[in-house]
Amino acid sequence: MSDSRSVAVLGLGAMGHAFAANLLEAGFDVSVWNRSPDKADDLVNGGARLADSAADAVADAQAVIVMLPDLAITRDLLLGDHGALAGMAKGAVLIQMGTLGVAETDRLIAEVEEARDDIVFIDAPVSGTKAPAEQGSVVVLASGDRERAAGIVEPIFEVLGKQTHWLGRAGQGARMKVVINAWLISMMQGIAETAHLADALGFAADDLWQVLEGGPLATPYMKLKLDTIASGDFDPQMALQWGLKDAGLALEAGDDEALPSLAQIRNLWFDAVNAGHGEQDIAAIHAYLDRYRRR
Repeated sequence: MSDSRSVAVLGLGAMGHAFAANLLEAGFDVSVWNRSPDKADDLVNGGARLADSAADAVADAQAVIVMLPDLAITRDLLLGDHGALAGMAKGAVLIQMGTLGVAETDRLIAEVEEARDDIVFIDAPVSGTKAPAEQGSVVVLASGDRERAAGIVEPIFEVLGKQTHWLGRAGQGARMKVVINAWLISMMQGIAETAHLADALGFAADDLWQVLEGGPLATPYMKLKLDTIASGDFDPQMALQWGLKDAGLALEAGDDEALPSLAQIRNLWFDAVNAGHGEQDIAAIHAYLDRYRRR
């Protein structure tokens, strides 16, 4: 069996890159793969092995982290021609950490089970964005056979996050993630509109925060996003295009009629993405709304 501290990371977007960097720093033996290999340059300099293919990356790993944007890309990587799943070591642990959606995650779990019943599938999306990922302070929403996987995954989760919540059978992590993201998206929209109202009535974002600070309505997330809005620097912690995707996943998993506000936000964010804000932080919804206010 492969070394339990041997980890492959497939997908080096903001989150996957941060995970790989933190595991390297913690002394894990890390192999990486990404469609754009230049994103691995600093990781290679730090001791990671850059694989030529996903199948090559996983060959000697006891744990494989997959952090990709959607089900289609994830399925192709794992189950397509020369897919990574076939190349995984016997009895290895597959840690799916992307936000795929409820039905999509259930489908992937079933397909992996059918193809490789020796592989332990851990569904473990995270609550947190780029900065918490870099700081190793995300919250891991883990689900699956903890008894079989604990010795492999819990040391990894201790590096990646500040908390791990085990939620039951595989797929429960995906369910909790859409719930959390529904709240985050609704909160961001509320922050943006509240900042607009404050500005219209002659108050700066900092004035609003000073009144709220220390009270029950103040949250660190609100402070973070008010500061982002005030600065006008929308370098993405969570890109608006991914927020739009996650709103759609939440509506798909729930009931559109019971989530009317989220449905309206999804439509508004769709327009904002089409207007060119998709690669900016979700706080850029404030800038999109500002265009209409100032007409």
